[in-house]
Amino acid sequence: MEPGLGFILNLDGAEISSWVSRYMWPFARIAGFFMVMPLFGTRLVTQRVRLYLALATTVVITPILPPMPVIDAVGLQTFIIIGQQILIGVALAFALEILMNIFIMSGQLVAMQTGLGMAMMVDPSNGVNVAVVAQWFLIFVNLLFITLNGHLVAIEVMADSFFSIPVGQGMLSGNTLIEIARLAQWMFSAAIVLALPAVAAMLVVNIAFGVMARLAPQLNIFAVGFPVTMMLGLIVLWITFSGYGDKFSGLLSETFQFMRNYKA
Repeated sequence: MEPGLGFILNLDGAEISSWVSRYMWPFARIAGFFMVMPLFGTRLVTQRVRLYLALATTVVITPILPPMPVIDAVGLQTFIIIGQQILIGVALAFALEILMNIFIMSGQLVAMQTGLGMAMMVDPSNGVNVAVVAQWFLIFVNLLFITLNGHLVAIEVMADSFFSIPVGQGMLSGNTLIEIARLAQWMFSAAIVLALPAVAAMLVVNIAFGVMARLAPQLNIFAVGFPVTMMLGLIVLWITFSGYGDKFSGLLSETFQFMRNYKA
């Protein structure tokens, strides 16, 4: 009998459970993380690639993780813990997905106010129709996310979560779940703040058109106002877009800090 085969046959159930637990629990959390993580969780990345990324990440970070609980590999508790780890990984990546949706929503608001909302296109990453301005914002923040090494920091934060949320200690705490639910409020408020310059500028333009309509009733405001609104909207975008990089960097730092505060 070959030495390698003999070694495998000499393994008992406890050793097999120890080996499986060492890699199964991190893999479940990491797989859930990559399912929702921006860029990696979209249609642009196939499920097979996400699986390979999760496996590779598991092999790399497992040696630096705390000891994993040894549980029967075929017991009911095993499936419960796997479900918990997947949900924790999804919750971690959900905060990053909310960050990306802030800029999508901001782009939608700007498009509606500037008359560019009729220009729609299919988002290849999600398969839904979005305004061209919103898609432009999404491409911009995705490139910034990679440029700022956001994907690497996100994986680091996810690895640190094994210390703040140990495997086998249950799900996220009630306070953490409440804070995750409040991300929706943060998304709406941040999107409005980002779109506020364009919204305010278009409000002034509409007031000016209203005054012109009163002073010159014979003037066709709809024929004149529509192209002027679109042109001024593009000018406002050009003026304000230079500051979006710093705003995204600040919001990204807030998101990572929020993810680090997850507790079991």
